[in-house]
Amino acid sequence: MARVILFNKPFGVLTQFSGGDGRPTLATYIDVKGVYPAGRLDRDSEGLLILTDDGRLQARIADPKFRKPKTYWVQVERVPDAAALDALRKGVALKDGLTRPAEVRLIDPPAGLWPRDPPVRYRKSVPDAWLELTITEGRNRQVRRMTAAVGHPTLRLIRVRVGDWSLDGLRPGDWCDFRRKS
Repeated sequence: MARVILFNKPFGVLTQFSGGDGRPTLATYIDVKGVYPAGRLDRDSEGLLILTDDGRLQARIADPKFRKPKTYWVQVERVPDAAALDALRKGVALKDGLTRPAEVRLIDPPAGLWPRDPPVRYRKSVPDAWLELTITEGRNRQVRRMTAAVGHPTLRLIRVRVGDWSLDGLRPGDWCDFRRKS
């Protein structure tokens, strides 16, 4: 049985167990030996991180060739128009190539969303909007680069789902542990 841990990674936490040079790491929150992150979340991203002790499962989650869908709530500058949303749906040209098409829709600010520490900068003259964006690859800072490429820089990024796993009410810094058949 593979061990799987779902963790709601807070803003500012490094996706590693050691070497934080004074910054919080996974070890600050999870005292479990033998599990490793399946994929990464940047220090300035929040939300669902999956850890496991099963190398094959870790690869199936993290490797883009398995096309595991990853869903994010993305707060962006300005309200994207139909052309910007359509560009995300078709795939965006980045320096490292065209992205796979994304599923994207405008959403209301997520209900029950925790405040971020530090808060997202607020500019009275620049409105913001929330997107729900699902991708099936995981390039470095991909969602941020995609939204910037269509003219809507990311202000806040929260991963809420990976495949069938979701945050399901986990508060920042909380985690749950369960066993899964390999």
